[in-house]
Amino acid sequence: MVKKALNIFIIFLICFSTTSITDNGLFAQKTSQVNWLNFEQLEDSLQVKPKKVFVFFYADWCTYCHKMERVAFEDESVIETLQNDYYVVKMDIESEETIVFGNTEFKNKNINKRKSVHEIPLMMASRKGKPFSLPAMVLLDQNFEAKARYFQYIDAQQMLEILKN
Repeated sequence: MVKKALNIFIIFLICFSTTSITDNGLFAQKTSQVNWLNFEQLEDSLQVKPKKVFVFFYADWCTYCHKMERVAFEDESVIETLQNDYYVVKMDIESEETIVFGNTEFKNKNINKRKSVHEIPLMMASRKGKPFSLPAMVLLDQNFEAKARYFQYIDAQQMLEILKN
């Protein structure tokens, strides 16, 4: 009897550990997540099939970047729209990696400085006359031409409106 109860308890723990509580208090499994690419994967994907591109630049110290990850990028409608209509790239602006994209090498030339910024976000998400700021997002068309840039926290509803335009 004790062994049977223990087995039931273990099964319950396993089931409980794979679920999360939703806003309405019911249990539900998270079914999807954003399939983030890096720039090398993006280049390969674009060669196979041109598609719109969404780039999200973040840093570990950016509070609003983390909030967007929890709010906008965990919303099922946002995830579905991103996965269906875009290649999605996520990049830490302080990355120390050398990235080869379009036969060009990009580096973080300020690695030893506090809050250094890699060349790619500086090139793609800088604004004339304003300091670099996060969160930063860039939307590109299927020809890899920038169509919009955003430099603020965006919630799920705002993100959907941006992605569908």
